[in-house]
Amino acid sequence: MKPLRFFAPILMAAALTTPLHTQAADYKIDSKGAHASINFQIPHLGYSILVGRFNKFEGKFTYDLNNVEASEIEVLVDTTSIDSNHAERDKHLRSDDYLDTKKFGTAKFVSTKVIDRGDNQLLVEGNLTLHGVTKPITIEAYKVGEGPDPWMGYRAGFSGKTTLKLQDFGIPDKLGPASSRVTLDLHIEGIRQ
Repeated sequence: MKPLRFFAPILMAAALTTPLHTQAADYKIDSKGAHASINFQIPHLGYSILVGRFNKFEGKFTYDLNNVEASEIEVLVDTTSIDSNHAERDKHLRSDDYLDTKKFGTAKFVSTKVIDRGDNQLLVEGNLTLHGVTKPITIEAYKVGEGPDPWMGYRAGFSGKTTLKLQDFGIPDKLGPASSRVTLDLHIEGIRQ
């Protein structure tokens, strides 16, 4: 009995200092707090790079440090919020020449598989619905970090990148082959619920 009495305080201390993030947790993407962004870039006629972003989106994910491959992600994007820093161009991008946002005002991504590649590197597979078309895509991602925030909460952040062929989603290729693909840069910070 003496050995148990000796080790009990050590075992209790170990239990109290074990990280709290050992089980799957639900996170809400902090898009309204300006700690997440969905950016895009596309070549313009092969002469320059047009950059922009979607200003309105929301989403959630589950994440468990000890079981990364059980993670799930869902994001909804308001396509009317496209912003290329040029009002007339944005109006054209919203038209039926491109995104047709009157008809397809929301884009949606739902993960189907998360692959843990080690060293915080991930492959996120899922279905993207854009312009009324649903296609599988793969996002190369990595975990930026996780931990407590100054407001008594807990956060986890990820970044990722994927390239889409516009014609795969029924978006007309109006600027030639050099502008047929768009790259999405994704920066997501979630608040644990």
